[in-house]
Amino acid sequence: MPNFIRNTGGRVLLTMTALVESHATTDESVEPGPVKADIAGTVGSNGGRLLKFALANLRRRPEQFALSTLGIALAITAVIVVRTISIGFAGSGSASLGDVLHGAPLWVLPSQGIHYDAQLGALLPDGPAPQLTVPDGWTAQRTIAGVWTSPAGRVAVNGRSDVAAGTAVMGSAAAKLLGVRPGSRLELAGVSVTVAVDGTSRIVSLPTPVAAGLVGSSSWWTVREPASLSGRLDLGKLLSAATGIPSSTNPANKPPASGLIYDTVGGGGSVTFQQRFSALFAGKVTGSVLGMVSTVGLLLGFVIAVTSFLASVQERRREFGIMASIGLADEVLYFFLVESAVVFVIAYLAAALLAGIAVFTLVPGVASMSAWLQACGMAAAYLPAMAIIGALVPVHRLLQQRPVALLAESA
Repeated sequence: MPNFIRNTGGRVLLTMTALVESHATTDESVEPGPVKADIAGTVGSNGGRLLKFALANLRRRPEQFALSTLGIALAITAVIVVRTISIGFAGSGSASLGDVLHGAPLWVLPSQGIHYDAQLGALLPDGPAPQLTVPDGWTAQRTIAGVWTSPAGRVAVNGRSDVAAGTAVMGSAAAKLLGVRPGSRLELAGVSVTVAVDGTSRIVSLPTPVAAGLVGSSSWWTVREPASLSGRLDLGKLLSAATGIPSSTNPANKPPASGLIYDTVGGGGSVTFQQRFSALFAGKVTGSVLGMVSTVGLLLGFVIAVTSFLASVQERRREFGIMASIGLADEVLYFFLVESAVVFVIAYLAAALLAGIAVFTLVPGVASMSAWLQACGMAAAYLPAMAIIGALVPVHRLLQQRPVALLAESA
């Protein structure tokens, strides 16, 4: 058999000899031992040939390959961007919760609720905390929180009674914005304070009267149990019974008019309050219009891929008719699977790079390397199914037809 089969235009359709030889082994010429080695070698050899042929075919149609890859890449980019932002918000929400609680198991919110300021990376109350009188042995810490618009920019301010008078404890990001160093003096609300730097946040912690002079009375309570009740999972219910303020272990529940006690250690189960709180932040992104756009974009990218492969099948019916006529019908499916995998892998790598550039340029405060890598991993989970279905849909009808029909239609 000649090494190449050519059509009338002189275009190489397929290097056939190697593929045919892999099907030409007879029982009489092979010993049982060498058969296993030959089979392994044949499988690997055929895989390499199919990959080379798929790459050659993609180079033969550069415009079609470029457009289909670009469409899929843009769709995957949208998914990675949204997932990165979602994971970033979840991580930010979890970190900001730690800044609020300082190890306390109970968190008492105002009736107006709270919100998250993404620029400052801080949770902020939307109204004053409810009146709270705790039972003997319990300790309650009221925290005033708000935003101070300084001449240098916005910073989050917390006012706590455990901050020493005449002191301002701030994260390094806040110190950099305000242009101060440890030991510097600041004039805030008519009071001179000495700067101390702790952590990396954009939050300034002040004595309660100084903070109130800057941001008002919006606040919440954090409550600690007595030592005798340490380790109990019903602390929220106990405090609720003593104060009349309802309690909940679900961060999705909104405060009623009397306020709400969030029990961050109760409820049992395998999912902690912090994990549910993070999931709530992530859901706000994926459930938004941005999340809908990414889902629609992914579907459109898949449609683009299937359409491209359908066009490729129509163009090469004669080629596949020749393959089927000499008993290589299975290779048609394998070939499309390999070509589909190549297209999706290249599109995925381009999408990961584009998404990384986009999120670290546009939302550097939310995006992190960890969030981007997790989002890329989640997007990669879609690839096998999309590549396989993208190959099977176009080639299904092709494999149902007889080789003579394929050759006759393309003649």
